[in-house]
Amino acid sequence: MKKLLTLLMAVAMVLTAQAKDKFDNPDTIVVSRDGTGQFRNVAEAIEVCRAFMEYHKVIYVKKGTYKEKLVIPQWLTNIEICGEDRDQTIITWDDHANIFLPAIGKGMGTFRTYTLKVEGNQITLKNITIENNAARLGQAVALMTTGDRQQFINCRFLGHQDTVYTGMAGTRLYFKDCYIEGTTDFIFGPSTAWFENCDIFCKANSYITAASTPQDAAYGYIFNNCRITAASNVDKVYLGRPWRDYGYTLFMNCELPKQIRPEGWHQWRPEAVKTARYMEYNNRGEGAVKEKRVSWSRQLSKKEAEQITIERVFTRQDTWQVNN
Repeated sequence: MKKLLTLLMAVAMVLTAQAKDKFDNPDTIVVSRDGTGQFRNVAEAIEVCRAFMEYHKVIYVKKGTYKEKLVIPQWLTNIEICGEDRDQTIITWDDHANIFLPAIGKGMGTFRTYTLKVEGNQITLKNITIENNAARLGQAVALMTTGDRQQFINCRFLGHQDTVYTGMAGTRLYFKDCYIEGTTDFIFGPSTAWFENCDIFCKANSYITAASTPQDAAYGYIFNNCRITAASNVDKVYLGRPWRDYGYTLFMNCELPKQIRPEGWHQWRPEAVKTARYMEYNNRGEGAVKEKRVSWSRQLSKKEAEQITIERVFTRQDTWQVNN
């Protein structure tokens, strides 16, 4: 009996050792299309990460085009996806809202079209391009976020309508040194998001933002030290329009081109302008003229603008320190 017990314990130890995930450590995982990394697809690297990691795990993605529709699930934390080269490391997909789905008997709809959906908390993307390269046949999301404390550093987000969807109220997002392009409402949703030193490129006559900030959220979208540019055939761009009541959008210390309409903001939903929180401060450029702005937007005073800091915007019950 004693020998049998010893044998069973030995077998259990072997099975436990075999079951241990060899990737359950803070080492970097390498993804490469040419087979020189541990994985050829980003999805495979995400799959081997342990749930609720307490350490920082980097998935390093070598240059190449990765045609993948990805989800970073909510049980993954502390993951960084870092590209070798921002412009040459590309994750791309091509769903759009009007693709017919037989299972539901209608089009896919906006919120299933993402190329990358980030559900987990404390996730960082760095030096990488996320693209939805669908033709202009409907809404087509490149990045969709639902987690909290997410950072996007030196990334590109490419698409047409609805490029970046910040999809969960109460979550905090930080975009720094990013390039974001699109046509209509290409930055939209209910999250609190700070855009620092980003380039925003308008590909069509339309609207940059469509915030749906909840009434109880003190802050929504804040663009600071950003540059707005437009394609050569574009001549009528609005900073935003109120998708829902209480939408909050602030452009401060930004460069606004001549393509920005003198009124700045579009009415769209007449009832929403009663509660819209649309503001500007210290912007420059031909599109920053204040005199003809809509009456329901505001120009902040210097004292008011000084109160809007990253620390104040992102501090809740915790104090989130971004890589600023």
